[in-house]
Amino acid sequence: MQINVNLFTVNKRFPLTISRGTTAQTTNVWVKISEDGIEGWGEASPFGVGNHRQSTDTIKDALEQVIPLLQGFSPLQRQEIEQVLSQNQVPSAVKAALDMAMHDWLGKCVGLPLWQIWGLDRQAIVPTSLTIGINSPEGAIARAKDWLNFTDVRVFKVKLGSPDGIEADRKMLLAVREAAPEREFFVDANGGWSLEDAIAMCNWLADLGIKYVEQPLPRGQETSLAKLKENSPLPIFVDESCFTSSDIPDLANYVDGINIKLMKSGGLTEAMRMVHVARAYGLQVMFGCYSDSSLANTAAAQLAPLADYLDLDSHLNLIDDPFTGALVKEGRVLPNDLPGLGVQHSASAT
Repeated sequence: MQINVNLFTVNKRFPLTISRGTTAQTTNVWVKISEDGIEGWGEASPFGVGNHRQSTDTIKDALEQVIPLLQGFSPLQRQEIEQVLSQNQVPSAVKAALDMAMHDWLGKCVGLPLWQIWGLDRQAIVPTSLTIGINSPEGAIARAKDWLNFTDVRVFKVKLGSPDGIEADRKMLLAVREAAPEREFFVDANGGWSLEDAIAMCNWLADLGIKYVEQPLPRGQETSLAKLKENSPLPIFVDESCFTSSDIPDLANYVDGINIKLMKSGGLTEAMRMVHVARAYGLQVMFGCYSDSSLANTAAAQLAPLADYLDLDSHLNLIDDPFTGALVKEGRVLPNDLPGLGVQHSASAT
């Protein structure tokens, strides 16, 4: 198979601030594999968690190094290719792009969308949350109104963990809830709280009817999750603390759910493994994203019927998304009926 790599830059409609900083623009990587006249597409987007960072340059360099090792394979040889990528310690975002592209190629080869190949029920997909980053109360209200005017929002995810402390978090959240009183709310601290603050906030948030809290403690403080779970009336989800299925067993007794992201997991193959392992431990599942375009989020949407919660909104916040794919209906990100991922490049979409 032939593998081609292109870079593309996307800009956010609303810059996103979380506990670790603000993002307004990213340069992502478009991977195309071709064989027998069929082209499969995948995306790698940069991300960082603590000291673990996968930059655009890191992704591009790793692809250039591994491509010569893969050209003798067929896209149907996913298991063998996965072994080559693991042996060469390829970054997870690179694995994700290649795995996505091979799945896209397969679906196009047989003329079916992936969700249908897997026998999934598209009607089981829940509404996606729309994200409001850390802001002043007034700024958060304006952002909520922007989203409400832009699309059919059923659920908001509010980023907390403000560097100004939990009182700033409380003021911001109360303001947003007042601006959108009929919507559901989730909370994501992105590891921005201490254990003491997390316990206090989880109890306060439960009184407000918040559904769950995501990544309350920083990655690396997983041993404190047991104490938090003992004192939290809210379900606890982890994101930055859980990359792949091998992370789940050590977390299972201290959390209620995991956030699966294709860039962390290494693609659809590992994401499916994570779903099965999480279910075996009685955990809930959500799918999330980084600064992904419609390409990666449509890939994740193929697995969306398996999720309890969805946070696939990054492509909705782009002013220059080069791809079209999953549709938004009644607040839900729904994969279409096109074969493979069902993604088209905007320049060629009809």
